[in-house]
Amino acid sequence: MSGRIHGSRLSVSGRTLFNGSEDSAAIRSAYVIQQDVLLPTLTVRETLTYAAQLRLDSSVSQQERRQLVEEVILELSLKEAADTRIGDHEHRGCSGGEKRRTSIGVQLLSNPSLLWLDEPTTGLDSTSAFQIVKSLQHLARKGRTIIVTIHQPRSEIWSLFDNIILLTKGSPAYAGNARECLPYFARLGYELPPFVNPAEHLIDIVSVDNRSVEAEEVAQARVDSIKQAWRDHCSQSSHPSGSEEPKFVTSTSQKTLTPKHNSLIQQIRVLTSRTWIVTIRDPMGMFGSLVEAVIMSVITGWIFLQLDGSLSGIRSKQGALYTAAALQGYLILLYETYRLTTDIHLFDEESRQGVVSIPGFLISRRLARFFIEDIPVPLIFSLIFYFMAGFRTDGAEFLIFFGVILLQQYIAVCFATTCIAVSRNFAGASLVANLAYTLQSMACGYFIQSNTIPIYVRWTKWTAYVFYAFGALATNEFEGRFYDCPLPGGPSNPACKEYTGEFILASLGFPRNWVWRPILALLGFGIAFYVGAAVLFKFWKAELVMARARPSNTDDSAGKEHMVARSAEEVRTITIRLEAYGLDIEKRSWRKKATKVILKPLTADFQPGTLNVIMGPSGSGKTSLLNSMAGRLRDDMTTRYKKFGTMQFNGLAPSEDVVHAICSFVTQDDDALLASLTVRETLRYAAGLRLPKWMSREQKTQRAEDILMKMGLKDCADNLIGNDLIKGISGGEKRRVTIAVQILTEPRILLLDEPLSGLDAFTALSIMDVLRGLANEGRTLVVTIHQPRSDLFSHFGNILLLARGGHPVFAGPARDMLPHFAAQGHHCSKTTNPADFALDLITVDLQHEAREEASRAKVRCLIESWTSDMFPATRTASIATPAELGQLARAPSTFPSAFPILLRRATKNFFRQPDLLTARIMQVVGLGIVLALFFAPLKNDYFAVQNRLGFLVEIAPLYFVGMLNNIAVYPNERDVFYRDYDDRVYGVTAFFLTYTAIEVPFEIVCSLLFSVLATLACGLQRNAETFFIIAFNAFCIVSCGESLGIAFNTLFAHTGFSVNCMSVFLSVAQIMGGVLSLSIPPFLQAFNHLSPIKYAVGNMAPYTLRGQVFECEDWQRLPGGGCPITTGKQVLRLYNLDRNPERQIMALGIVTVVYRVVAWGLLKCVKERWIGRAWRRVAGRRGGGA
Repeated sequence: MSGRIHGSRLSVSGRTLFNGSEDSAAIRSAYVIQQDVLLPTLTVRETLTYAAQLRLDSSVSQQERRQLVEEVILELSLKEAADTRIGDHEHRGCSGGEKRRTSIGVQLLSNPSLLWLDEPTTGLDSTSAFQIVKSLQHLARKGRTIIVTIHQPRSEIWSLFDNIILLTKGSPAYAGNARECLPYFARLGYELPPFVNPAEHLIDIVSVDNRSVEAEEVAQARVDSIKQAWRDHCSQSSHPSGSEEPKFVTSTSQKTLTPKHNSLIQQIRVLTSRTWIVTIRDPMGMFGSLVEAVIMSVITGWIFLQLDGSLSGIRSKQGALYTAAALQGYLILLYETYRLTTDIHLFDEESRQGVVSIPGFLISRRLARFFIEDIPVPLIFSLIFYFMAGFRTDGAEFLIFFGVILLQQYIAVCFATTCIAVSRNFAGASLVANLAYTLQSMACGYFIQSNTIPIYVRWTKWTAYVFYAFGALATNEFEGRFYDCPLPGGPSNPACKEYTGEFILASLGFPRNWVWRPILALLGFGIAFYVGAAVLFKFWKAELVMARARPSNTDDSAGKEHMVARSAEEVRTITIRLEAYGLDIEKRSWRKKATKVILKPLTADFQPGTLNVIMGPSGSGKTSLLNSMAGRLRDDMTTRYKKFGTMQFNGLAPSEDVVHAICSFVTQDDDALLASLTVRETLRYAAGLRLPKWMSREQKTQRAEDILMKMGLKDCADNLIGNDLIKGISGGEKRRVTIAVQILTEPRILLLDEPLSGLDAFTALSIMDVLRGLANEGRTLVVTIHQPRSDLFSHFGNILLLARGGHPVFAGPARDMLPHFAAQGHHCSKTTNPADFALDLITVDLQHEAREEASRAKVRCLIESWTSDMFPATRTASIATPAELGQLARAPSTFPSAFPILLRRATKNFFRQPDLLTARIMQVVGLGIVLALFFAPLKNDYFAVQNRLGFLVEIAPLYFVGMLNNIAVYPNERDVFYRDYDDRVYGVTAFFLTYTAIEVPFEIVCSLLFSVLATLACGLQRNAETFFIIAFNAFCIVSCGESLGIAFNTLFAHTGFSVNCMSVFLSVAQIMGGVLSLSIPPFLQAFNHLSPIKYAVGNMAPYTLRGQVFECEDWQRLPGGGCPITTGKQVLRLYNLDRNPERQIMALGIVTVVYRVVAWGLLKCVKERWIGRAWRRVAGRRGGGA
């Protein structure tokens, strides 16, 4: 209806009319999507303030905007979280419910006439959900149109609805006035029972229960009759809802509704301020850029330290200028491309809403980073590198050098924006960036003398910005210079021709006075790329597309019988006791150390055989408590968690291994699902990995099918999981899949964080039935719940009730909760859901000051009146011994059993992502095609010396290709593995070898194709030996790049920072390969022995140059009539490459294996916490000694 979804597979019938017109643009509307697209480093108040400045008309004063923001904060009960950062999975900030409310607040601030809300109450506690819907009703009463999709509203919310559309499997079951809805269904024979939530009643009768054949047949017949009844009702009435004829306003009144967008200047001002704050608060990202500039300039300056005027010094000067002109810009290009892949999502959403214009986004991004990155990065690089390398010391020459580097910085960031405009994912965008840069480096005149580029691609040098940058820097350095000719006579001696600046520039193919024209051209390139990005953003928009359901040959009616589970007597039960259990978080920064209390000390029991429920408003510490119990809280450099008190299993404190082995943990999000697998495949692979090895493959498959049926996933079993770009299964279905994966193993203890979040009332009930069934078998279930439906409360065993700030208000049997509160003077009426009553009781009403004061005093009184000895713990009959507890541990899958399953899963997931598939192949093959275009055929004239060595150096960028391939795939695979590893499903080696097994065949095929282009097309010796040598070198270089990617992305969760570090590492390796710099300092030369590029150039140069004879033209001849270089042997000696190639190729193979083993070791070290364990052992010994 809102026109947000597009695709060739989407077919829309009928019309959506807005005031009688199909033109939705005439209406000021806002859309709250199911995901929270928020900037993690901004606080709630800052997020809403910037939203107000962007969305409200410029006629609204600053004072009024601030007042509106404060009103929205109060309206949405965000007062206590107003100055908390939004946060993300790495740095925790607001709770899920607070993020949801912030997203709604952002849209409310646009003052829309029409507001769409997709599941606005998902993830909220029932009190907050009621307050939000109440706020929406107020807006509706003021004349706005509010359209909400909602899963499981509490009974009080039902009374707020005006009109209802009830859907069942896409078909209408009712559409009309809310007051007439229940009487309509009563006439069909579906009377509302007493004390039942009307919404839950309606969802139950239009839902199909497909957990058994009988239930499905009965439910399907009921739903079909309801749909038919509605069709009959519609055919009898011209207005199916029974509502009156809608009044359409005329076109003249429509004009008054046309939204007034903020001026471009206002947008730029607000966006610049927002981007500035976000950049400053991302120290890893900001310092990544500055550290890259410092390290790159220091190391390259060291490599090219104070170059002399000899022939090898002149060659090295050319390499140094190329490094400055091309490589530094390339690193910025890669980093900005990665950074934009995350930043672009917010722009896309704000652009869809018409809040941010394309020029506003593009201009503000550069203004915000002008003083933080755009000026400091090139300035730092220029100041350090220019004077270390020993270039001309005149001020004017330095300023020209700095000007060129500055323009290269801007070209890199502008071109990165163009790449993102072409493809929103890193794999596609980096492919565009990499191939474009490869074209740049080919046409720039350094690796191939610009006048010898084949005629059909020679024109490309005029389109290559690196050609202008390198030309300007070379002219700036060499023009009018004479270097250290060992012969007398100075520049007038013809034998000293090679030492004159004019000869050097002519040999590079640059015209005279080539400084200002290229600088103007570079300025034009920067502007052209930004304008090009703007045009692409305008006409090539990122849209949500529909995923295709995959056909399956499986009979869906098979395997519907109930799971045969062991009885409670056979299951070893476990009682969990928390004794004075508390949790603090310590945040460390450079200036201070701040401690925040997450949970006040609490004592509670969680019994087997019942549903143990943790309830509380958003921000009460429910998720933190579960994470702490499951051992999932991880300290890092800036954050440290401090636990107090004890957690006991059957009276004993369990080890971390036992906790991990016998607890299954269902997280609040669904990140551990692979987007390109179907639901059935996800469960089958999970069953294969998680279920014990004594079960046969058929039994595991059957268990997966049973769980599929029990969780009500049959209808979407063959649909893809999907992600932000591919519309797969719904959010509720993803939730069910995540739970299904965890309950496959029938764990002893099951911890579930918001398992009902995002589910409709019927599905929530069916899931609770499954969980109750598991509990009845003697398992211990601990569940956090926001909005439990009324009929669930009777099934709750023990309840832990937390107020905001982690204060315990009640902990004990559910049956004792209402009497406890009644004793405090708070009585629950017979028609109220007890869970809603309890949450309302302990939630501070932040919407109005008077109500806030009264509710805060009430909550404080409840906290003070609670003591844990009110309900003494019911001790278990048998206290476990350590040996008994240890026997409950579940071992991870062994490598032989896990590897084949992981390999099948990874292969299927990878081959269903054509973008990744294309990028992985085309990165390598694309480089080979570009090489063939520019170098074919390799000749034997004087320029061919430069061209042949340039060809070898241009194979080195395969190092970057390996890294880019890794960044496109590994971070997502790593995150899924980390979740599985936390569940103790399989080990590091199984994951690592699976990744390698998927990657290596691609590298082999790509390397062979690359070698075809390099040897046959370019004209190296056309024999089998050369073909396989080039292929082996290509494979090793790409593989080393992948290994480096694994290592850095394992060490740093911040992928942007990893990209920066790796880029510097790879660039330095390329510079020290033996062609760009001919005199490397001894210390760096020692490190160079670890570089695959050194050995690749070291073996390819002798194999391809020995036996070559070179000629030259008359103007290039020396006074004796001979050519400066006549044989390949001379070239090898000039570049210090006259070595044993067999030894070099063997060293390359060894380095490739060592890189991969080191990457594996790092991953194993990080996941198995070798350093932490060693540190604890050392600290323990010191403590013992003391």
